[in-house]
Amino acid sequence: MDWIPFVSDVGFPVVITFFLLHRMERKLDDLIITIRQLQNITP
Repeated sequence: MDWIPFVSDVGFPVVITFFLLHRMERKLDDLIITIRQLQNITP
């Protein structure tokens, strides 16, 4: 049962990292869509 403290110490930062990466991915997708729309507007 030595792995339980390891999971509790490492698990929280991993969960926070995946959550922040997921949020950042959505924002990057929105940015890419906006840039493509701007490319279509400018001649």
